[in-house]
Amino acid sequence: MSGRIPREFIDELLVRVDIVDLIDSHVPLKKTGNNFVARCPFHIEKTPSFSVNRKKQFFHCFGCGASGNAIGFLMDFSHLDFVEAVEDLAGFAGLEVPRISIDHQASGSRKDLNSLYELMEQVAAFYADQLRTSDEGKIAVEYLKSRGVSGGCASDFMLGYAPDEWKALASRFDQKLLLEAGLLVSKEGGQFYDRFRGRLMFPIRDRRARIIGFGGRVLDDSLPKYLNSPETSLFHKGKEVYGLHELLEKNAKPQRILIVEGYMDVITLAQFGIHYAVAALGTAASQAHLDLLFRFSSELVFCFDGDKAGREAAWRAMESAFSSLKDGRQIRVMLLPQNHDPDSLVREEGVDGFVGRVQTAVGLSEYFFEHFSNELNLSEMEGRAQLVSKARPYLERLPESVFKEMMLARLKELSGWAGLDVLENATTLVSKQGLKQYPRADKKRTRDNGRLSSARVAIALLVQNPRLIEALDQRQIDWGALEFPGVVLFKSILQTITNKNPANTAILMECYRGAVEEKSIKALALLDLQVSDDKVDAVFCDALNRLLTQAREINLARLLDKDRVEGLDAQEKELLRKMLAVK
Repeated sequence: MSGRIPREFIDELLVRVDIVDLIDSHVPLKKTGNNFVARCPFHIEKTPSFSVNRKKQFFHCFGCGASGNAIGFLMDFSHLDFVEAVEDLAGFAGLEVPRISIDHQASGSRKDLNSLYELMEQVAAFYADQLRTSDEGKIAVEYLKSRGVSGGCASDFMLGYAPDEWKALASRFDQKLLLEAGLLVSKEGGQFYDRFRGRLMFPIRDRRARIIGFGGRVLDDSLPKYLNSPETSLFHKGKEVYGLHELLEKNAKPQRILIVEGYMDVITLAQFGIHYAVAALGTAASQAHLDLLFRFSSELVFCFDGDKAGREAAWRAMESAFSSLKDGRQIRVMLLPQNHDPDSLVREEGVDGFVGRVQTAVGLSEYFFEHFSNELNLSEMEGRAQLVSKARPYLERLPESVFKEMMLARLKELSGWAGLDVLENATTLVSKQGLKQYPRADKKRTRDNGRLSSARVAIALLVQNPRLIEALDQRQIDWGALEFPGVVLFKSILQTITNKNPANTAILMECYRGAVEEKSIKALALLDLQVSDDKVDAVFCDALNRLLTQAREINLARLLDKDRVEGLDAQEKELLRKMLAVK
């Protein structure tokens, strides 16, 4: 559906829906004190560590660290993207999702898309019927039997057959919708014909089981061998993979996902009981593909043919792989023996042999450096220089993480180039400072005699109780003159609350989705300050007073130091005079 979802509607949703009711409808909750608990749905555990707070409208697992608001829960639990989660949450609340049209036109409405989804279902049913009943379909059935595909497996993947006719679909379905769905090809003069003719058909389903496109394979030697649906309002091949719905139907939490090259590879492996394979749709695996798959498993295994083309495809995948890696994610590379594809290899070595290869596939780091070691002479200075030149651009694409630091350290070890220390140290600095606005090393500034600092208490209480901004509105504070650890984050939160007026923590968190401050906001929302509801205002005001006093002392010391060393200008002298008068 085209158009943006209004932010006001998202905020209204998060106010209307009680996160306890939402999660309880998926995972039965038990009340314990002020919270509701359950065994975490995101990892295996024996005792409950999954907690839901009604006041904050926030969930958190103390075992695996999963946390978020109602939208975040649906994204994690049902494997949805943001828009899909908002749509599901709206359905739970009995609301229709409004849209702000980007081009102020009425195209792309929900009704239009629903009509397209219905058409795709009808066309898939037509193709499936043709496979079962038509004389031409029998040829396709024989082909599937020759590949060892059973009727049950063909049914699971909704396989069908497109008749070798120019207007088999055009004579049966709405032509306008067929054109929008990419199932008809238009010619000059207003003529059109079926895109898929005389092909074994593979419906492509999204995570919600909706058919969004098709792939078709010829049964003779004509070209192209495979043909996919074009880009449409439903289908974007750079964002979807084949077989993901079927995989999740078998196992919603697979240990790993195997990425293969073709439709038949996915189906053949499923026939042998290997239900965790998917295929990119006629294109190289993109970062969007990998980020999608990492929602469902922390380990991805690339499976490529062992020939030259397969090795080249494996290396092309590195760019997307490096851009998608974060701590906790793992990518492996499995190159098959020469003259084998997954179909032939699983038949020759059996399921156990094939699975053994998957489990022992080479880790991305090993494959990466082994590739260069085989290509370059690292015993020579020139080879080591080439290693740095070729490897460094890939490593710089890695998100800031422990993995990136280790990869840079390995490159330094292989190349012996001390100049990498600069990049490595910069990476370490960014990764350590990215999460929090206050230094971790200077613990005296963060804690006072074991207690949380005034800054942290004040910021955390404000995140957990956005209404406290009223106490700040009643004071005249010169924010430009304030200096204390965390002041940048504090100002950001104040500005957001002022502009958005969030009703609770869940809505405030939603304002920071995808922002650099998101992790910090979550951490502050989770911080247990052990303050009862009737003491929140008093504790906040006390922390704020101490914070302002601390900031004033820092500013005063700065002015006195400057006056002693280099002197003050007229404005600074007046400010110092006023501060000393107050003191």
